[in-house]
Amino acid sequence: MVCLRACLCVARRQADMHRQALSVCHGICEQDVIKKVGRMMWIEFENLIRWFLHTFRWQDAVDIFIVAYVLYKLFQLFKGTRALQMLLGLTILVMSSFIFKWAKFYTISWLLNNLWAYLALGVLIIFQPEIRRALAHVGQNPLFYTLNPEAEAKTIEELVKASTTMASRKIGALILIERENNTEGLIEMGTILDSKLTKEILLSIFLPYSPIHDGAVIVRKNRVKAAGCFLPLTLNLNLSKELGTRHRAAVGITEETDAVVVVVSEETGTISVVIGGKITRDLDAQALRRVLTNLTQPQRKQSKRRFFG
Repeated sequence: MVCLRACLCVARRQADMHRQALSVCHGICEQDVIKKVGRMMWIEFENLIRWFLHTFRWQDAVDIFIVAYVLYKLFQLFKGTRALQMLLGLTILVMSSFIFKWAKFYTISWLLNNLWAYLALGVLIIFQPEIRRALAHVGQNPLFYTLNPEAEAKTIEELVKASTTMASRKIGALILIERENNTEGLIEMGTILDSKLTKEILLSIFLPYSPIHDGAVIVRKNRVKAAGCFLPLTLNLNLSKELGTRHRAAVGITEETDAVVVVVSEETGTISVVIGGKITRDLDAQALRRVLTNLTQPQRKQSKRRFFG
């Protein structure tokens, strides 16, 4: 019995040693395999870089730059408009079509393939204002546009004077100051003016007997682009019941764009500034001037060397 136990102990030790040796060999083999795979991947990457440098031409770089710039300008044109949401929906539909085709969903793929002809016509109809605006935008805007600090300060001063004068007379006013987001769709629905911004122009527009005193004035690049423009109302139910249609329209448009809106209340004669859906109320001339100056300074720095306005 003693000899049998001794033999069993020796056999177990040999088995344990054999397992340890196998595990060490297995670990070494795994490390070798990982190193070989990593070396092969690095060689493939080097070959890809060499092929790219060998075949890439300067024309390809220009081509990529032009396509990227056109896509960027299209996004900038649609930014802040409802057309951007439609464009995103169309992009999702195109991606879904490829996914369904790859997954072999034949019925859905057949339906989408037969819809493309109608969708192409629908896109032309839906984006017709944006397409027309883009073509006009290319032909009219200069290559570089630099904001003049003196002209900016003068414009702010005219806005402050007009707002305080109308507030003292309790004349209601709604003035939208365009920033980065394009509001051409709103301008086209109003009365086109394209006049220099002055206190007298704003007063003449918002006087009660003026035919275009209803709606908003849109200011772009120190000029009154249009008057009598109707803005979308906010759906925010948390706004104070004291706020009227002008304030709700100001909140609505600033929820969709980065515009700054100055509101003069006809009932109370107070001045408010709305940006990002937030209202700052009961401003005097000094506070209004400070708010408008602070809001336009970052835009001025970003716009000094901006392509195509």
